[in-house]
Amino acid sequence: MSNSARIDIVVLNYNTRDLLAQCLPVVLRESQIPGARVVLVDNHSSDGSADYVRTQFPEIHLIELPENAGYAGGYNQALAQLDADYFVLLNSDAEPGPNWLYPLLQLAENTPQFGAAQPHILDYYQRDKFEYAGAAGGYMDRFGYPFCRGRIFGQVEKNEGQYTQTQPVFWATGAALFVKRQAWLEAGGLDEAFFAHFEEIDLCWRLQLKGYSIWSCADSLVYHMGGGTLANQSPRKTYLNFRNNLLMLYKNLPTELANKRILQRKLMDGLAAFLFLVQGKPQLIVQIIKAHRDFDRSKQQFQRSANPVPIAQLKGTLNASLVFGYFLQGKKTWTAWSRNQQVH
Repeated sequence: MSNSARIDIVVLNYNTRDLLAQCLPVVLRESQIPGARVVLVDNHSSDGSADYVRTQFPEIHLIELPENAGYAGGYNQALAQLDADYFVLLNSDAEPGPNWLYPLLQLAENTPQFGAAQPHILDYYQRDKFEYAGAAGGYMDRFGYPFCRGRIFGQVEKNEGQYTQTQPVFWATGAALFVKRQAWLEAGGLDEAFFAHFEEIDLCWRLQLKGYSIWSCADSLVYHMGGGTLANQSPRKTYLNFRNNLLMLYKNLPTELANKRILQRKLMDGLAAFLFLVQGKPQLIVQIIKAHRDFDRSKQQFQRSANPVPIAQLKGTLNASLVFGYFLQGKKTWTAWSRNQQVH
């Protein structure tokens, strides 16, 4: 392993000063390996975050953006100014565990065609549980539903040592995304059309199409609070999730298959809307309708990936319906699916 590899741990912040005060000391303490530095990117906050970091953490390299460019735009603008060998895109509400960087760097340096990886993501408040955003690595079913080892839909598992292997996955979470700079540049970074949510899955999909591998690193841990910028029940988050999932399918599947899957997903989204109605959340139904409308209006503007293939040909895929298995067959864990060798 190279002793000269440089790592920039890049924390993107938007109005989360209190979280920075809580998490940055831990990030600094646990990231002290040769070649690593911490970078704070302020996405034009209005809560004094930048001044706070400038005065309280002078050892942190500070980048201030002129406007809120979202998750994708914020990272694209910031990383264009950096030239480390590896980047870590770390949420402002994430706290790394001890010795978290070295296993990621070792994996990257010893893996041919390494593209990106994530630590295992645990719940900041209940540390014996995985956390929704990434758990033990991201997967994708044949209809484009993302899920994780340790989390399927809203079902989050306890960490009982059931997922101890470092292994290839379909996608690595943007809560703590370790990515090779060369791969990042070749893929063109994050797609700013997403603004926030699903952009890291889209990036990992495009990296796989270019021959890079995506990994979940079991020897690295990060504790994540979740909902630091948009709460889980936020209508804006619902809108972005539904719109961006369709956008991701449109971009990365072969045209005929993309059209088929998008139609199927819209029908399934109708079932999700009915579920929101039963739950007494009509405001979220409105967001699904808006998501479909805006996707249809703007999809022709998006650049499609070169040489797309069906999902099943990529690593970290489930050649079955996650919705059918979860709700009708009771397969609520990754283990239940992998037991029958349905996960590739």
